[in-house]
Amino acid sequence: MDRRFLVKAAGMAAVLGTGVAPAVHAQAAVRWRLASSFPRSLDTIYGAAEVFAHKVRQLSGGRFEVSVHAAGERMPAFSVVDGVQKGTVEAAHTAPYYFFEMDETFAIGGAIPFGLNSRQMSAWTYEGNGLKLMREFYAHYGIVSFPCGNTGAQMGGWMRKEIRSVQDLQGLKFRIGGFAGKVLERLGGLPQNIPGGDIYQALEKGSIDAAEWIGPYDDQKLGFNKVAPYYLETASTFAHVVTQAKYDVKNPGALKQLVGAGAKLRPFPADVMSGAFKQSMALYDELSRRNPRWNRVYADYQKFRSDQNLWFRFTEATFDRFMQSQKL
Repeated sequence: MDRRFLVKAAGMAAVLGTGVAPAVHAQAAVRWRLASSFPRSLDTIYGAAEVFAHKVRQLSGGRFEVSVHAAGERMPAFSVVDGVQKGTVEAAHTAPYYFFEMDETFAIGGAIPFGLNSRQMSAWTYEGNGLKLMREFYAHYGIVSFPCGNTGAQMGGWMRKEIRSVQDLQGLKFRIGGFAGKVLERLGGLPQNIPGGDIYQALEKGSIDAAEWIGPYDDQKLGFNKVAPYYLETASTFAHVVTQAKYDVKNPGALKQLVGAGAKLRPFPADVMSGAFKQSMALYDELSRRNPRWNRVYADYQKFRSDQNLWFRFTEATFDRFMQSQKL
């Protein structure tokens, strides 16, 4: 998932900021406020903004400082884009797909169901047309985006009861981030868009039946198992790489601990996967016909995904299948 810094498969976050980064002069310090959509307790994803702020300060010799504020400190988790647009804060760190109701195109800059994996997303963003197209889109909202953290593939979620077929999704109140809820809805589920810091309470109270977040490390910290521009550009790229590395290191051990504590690990049944894939592709076709901004970005994304899947089928996927079959 791609978390994006707004001046957010795989999931990406972003830093979003207003206009262009100011010039930094030796005699005058620049101070920006950054509002995060994530709670301070999640040191990996929230920590990406702190990594970014630290690197900005380091690269500017202390003359450019960014103060990071967790969700709820300056504004609610889902109000950060509005905060940037109004100038309440100079920047925000969030998952773009949270804001798909403003325009579905936001989601492509973060993650869409059956899209690119984390490595492919980085390739499309930096060496394909991804960053260019998303910045063209964000310009309509008066903001500039910088990729700032990729979580890698995310887990399916925590369920109060096992999902054995697509029928088990009927009426399921499922906390699922942003845009992916549109696919769940087409399969009969009831998507709930709840900030990360509020999911545990919702599961505990029974107001939702299931929830997904990111992966084992964050899930364990949240306790779901108990219930269910040069400075900016360089710093955001650094944080982007560090975030995925942290998740790749922390998730395996956390998964072992969760399973050791009794969590039952199950893949989604084949009919759930095929049904979700079919509905996702149908949704994207519909959006391409009625949303010109979506169509401009997704047409390029779709072609890039097709080429990448062909390449990965004969390289990474073949190697991964072999290695995962071995006993090491």
